[in-house]
Amino acid sequence: MRHLIPAWIRIPVIFLIIVSIAEYFIGTGEQYAFIEQPLILVIYLVALLFLISAEIILAAIENIMFKTLNAEAQDRYMRARQERLDRLSLKNWFSQMTYSQPEERDLELDHNYDGIKELDNKLPPWWLYTFYATIIFGFGYMAYYHILGGDTQEMEFRNEMAAAALAVEEFRKNNPDLINADNVTLLTDEAQIDKGRSLYQVSCMACHAVDGGGGIGPNLTDDHWIMGGGIKNIYQVISEGGRAGKGMIAWKTALNPLEIQQISSYIVSLQGTVPAAPKDPEGDIWAGE
Repeated sequence: MRHLIPAWIRIPVIFLIIVSIAEYFIGTGEQYAFIEQPLILVIYLVALLFLISAEIILAAIENIMFKTLNAEAQDRYMRARQERLDRLSLKNWFSQMTYSQPEERDLELDHNYDGIKELDNKLPPWWLYTFYATIIFGFGYMAYYHILGGDTQEMEFRNEMAAAALAVEEFRKNNPDLINADNVTLLTDEAQIDKGRSLYQVSCMACHAVDGGGGIGPNLTDDHWIMGGGIKNIYQVISEGGRAGKGMIAWKTALNPLEIQQISSYIVSLQGTVPAAPKDPEGDIWAGE
């Protein structure tokens, strides 16, 4: 086999196998072992130099031994080597796996029923080996899923979806600007409500009054809502605007998602308060989410 694969292929393959085995047993899984421990990198380089040296030494020994043979022995050695190369070559292997069928007359058996002849037609080896592989795979599949209780596709899907949901939740916590009407949550922290109050006084007070009692815009303290109450609907209206032509403008270009969430949470906190001059109710009673 040594003469079938060139050294420039054989050495890297063996080296990668050595490194893979070492990383499997030494590595932590989060970082390569040779990065955490630089000494291992030195060991890898020594192993690579050893492989190269071994290849050079074996080639030199083989050459010296060949030269010690007489002409007849050298000829026998070269013929034996060539026969071995031909026997193990990819061309020969491919020919064996896809051998051509003999003529039909050479495949006929001694069975003849009303002119119907039976042939001894063998399947190609590649087809048989593939079939044997499926049998082995079938036993492994049965053992893993029906005996050892391996995860089915549905279980794997549920596990992956649960892991993805946790990752998305963590990502949203670390990236508050990704808040939208679908995932916005009600803020109850007093500091967040105070920020919402400050933003309300700058952006909303002119139309809804300082206490939320309403003016140009509707009363924000009663149970009536034109486009629905609750944190999600309020966020949607502030972000995208109210009714076309006569509603509030969209504030998403002036306020970031977190600021809209803070204002929305402050507006929810106004529910049940008594403004100084409340505007008449508009819209329908909001029963809650």
